[in-house]
Amino acid sequence: MSLDHEEEIRNRTAARPSIITGAISVAAILLFVGTGSAVLSKTLQYYTSGTEPADRTLVIALLLNVALILFGWRRHHALSMEVQVRAAAEERAQHLASRDPLTGFLNRRSLAEEGAAMFARAQRRRKAMALIMLDLDHFKTINDMHGHAVGDALLRAVAAEIAHAMPPIALTARLGGDEFSCGFLFDPAEPSTIERIAERLVSRMAQPFEAEGLRLHISCSLGIARSDFDCASMDALTRSADIAMYQAKKAGRNRYAWFDQSMERELQVRNELESGLRLAIPRQEVVPYFEQQIDLSTGRLHGFEVLARWEHPTRGLISPELFIPIAEETGMIAELSLSIMRQSFIAARDWDPSLNLSINISPWQLRDAWLAQKIIKVLTETGFPASRLEVEITESSLFDNLALAQSIVGSLKNQGVHLALDDFGTGYSSLAHLRALPFDRIKIDKSFVMSLNESADSAAIVNAIISLGESLNLPITAEGVEDASIEERLRVLGCSKAQGWLYGRPLSVSAVRRLLAERRLLQGSPAPAEKKDAATSQRLVG
Repeated sequence: MSLDHEEEIRNRTAARPSIITGAISVAAILLFVGTGSAVLSKTLQYYTSGTEPADRTLVIALLLNVALILFGWRRHHALSMEVQVRAAAEERAQHLASRDPLTGFLNRRSLAEEGAAMFARAQRRRKAMALIMLDLDHFKTINDMHGHAVGDALLRAVAAEIAHAMPPIALTARLGGDEFSCGFLFDPAEPSTIERIAERLVSRMAQPFEAEGLRLHISCSLGIARSDFDCASMDALTRSADIAMYQAKKAGRNRYAWFDQSMERELQVRNELESGLRLAIPRQEVVPYFEQQIDLSTGRLHGFEVLARWEHPTRGLISPELFIPIAEETGMIAELSLSIMRQSFIAARDWDPSLNLSINISPWQLRDAWLAQKIIKVLTETGFPASRLEVEITESSLFDNLALAQSIVGSLKNQGVHLALDDFGTGYSSLAHLRALPFDRIKIDKSFVMSLNESADSAAIVNAIISLGESLNLPITAEGVEDASIEERLRVLGCSKAQGWLYGRPLSVSAVRRLLAERRLLQGSPAPAEKKDAATSQRLVG
């Protein structure tokens, strides 16, 4: 049974007593008119002319009529009050159903309904409708750190600022969590009006907010769409603004972005990659490739950095720059990383014991308190020595929870795993991190190494990092070595190891085995159990 039908039944049921009461009151009044005149006439004659008094039955009927009239009036008054209370309750219920209780803004359903009406008005008046999607950056962190009461107070303060920035006639909605939406009409020839509003919102959200006695810092990402640019409906307008907001976040947050069709095509490609990646990881289509690491003092192969490559069955080799961010955003990075570890450990078990593997750990993985146990489990199951593994972490990954990172690193170090600080020089507190964690190696970011011979600043940074490594007794590895002149410069400066395309492109499992076989860096034939794993690894990577 529908809600409208139930409401109709309730209204009919409530109306029946009112109809019955009204009928009784009307009948009582008619009887009063009929009997009252006769009784009053007889009574006046009795007192003035001494005639017989009014009939006792008529007097009783008159009194009953009066009682019925009084009853009817009281019942009518009670029913009127009941109707007023019910109307007020229905109005409150309708308000609660259409509004966000925290901010008083429209909710998602009401925005769709009222937005559709505004969209239609824009077409009739030859105007355009602008829709702004606003999402707070890092709100979850504030909510987790300070609690929901502070988070709610912050959302109310944000809502007040949004309402203040809007034109007089505008729709303001909270879609859930920390996401807001605003819609209003504008002159299609004056899009700068919308940009001024967007700039005002971005600027205000970047300023501190006071909530529950705390001074909080946030920012926001805005997406803007307009109804006169390929948007046939309110749904299409909402989707376009949402896509633009996603692009603003992707571009670095704390900014706004206009929607254009290229964004939708890019999102479609991204969604296709995400769907494919969900299947590719368990199928082991994402495989390890190996970049050589060279000892600069001897020219000897020291080991390999493990890189992820997606060997797509139809698109060929897909760069990690395309799928790693998707894996991180969707939470697939943990499964992907452990799969790459397992495949590379199996492939490297029969390499010469002098060869080490370096594995990158994503910042997202360092939020997992069980990361160390998962890595140790893969090492144990594959039989790869922990002493030949070097885990690389970046400075930026340490900002969220240094204490948790220290715990993870401590567990790995206890098993003999080595630790390297990757992309050194690009963070904000390098020296503090070097002191806080037991690093075994520093890796210079390739952006400095590749411009070593062209930029005096890069040369000074590289020299300073190498000197720092010497003073801390930490060997240095330079990434991005692409020509012999850079290699020679690093050797003169005292850099211990290097990697880059000068020594060859990253190699697949089969290619690296051929290289090692040529250099006689493979151990004897693997044991029977190992043969099966090695054959499996070879088959998976083709």
